[in-house]
Amino acid sequence: MSDTSLAAGVTLANSPVADELVAANHHHLWTEKGTLAAGQNLKRGALLGKVTAGGKLVQSTAAASDGSQNPVGVLMHDMNATADAEVDMYVRGDFNQDRIGYGAGQTPDSVRAALADAGIYLHKRYGAPLGSAAQPAI
Repeated sequence: MSDTSLAAGVTLANSPVADELVAANHHHLWTEKGTLAAGQNLKRGALLGKVTAGGKLVQSTAAASDGSQNPVGVLMHDMNATADAEVDMYVRGDFNQDRIGYGAGQTPDSVRAALADAGIYLHKRYGAPLGSAAQPAI
């Protein structure tokens, strides 16, 4: 596949396919909108938690005690929220555990069961990453 087979303005370098966040079953992805709290500057793939008081989204961290310690979704796009901002997040699907943005104190193993209960499954990718010498970009 060459860049010419992608949508106008999309290259392999900036395509969601290139970052390998979604691991499998693209047709099983579910998304929802939410409000990312001001002050969050997050990359695609960040694990999001929902603050119980107010329902805003922040990056989930293990030490949080406001409800956001429980991941509820995976951020779909990079977002620098200088003010509260509407974002899209994956709430169901299969994801490459090495492309998830974990919060402080989190690891794939520490969040795997809770995410699976919500329908978000983490998978370990085997083989060389796309774009490496062993697996050149298409």
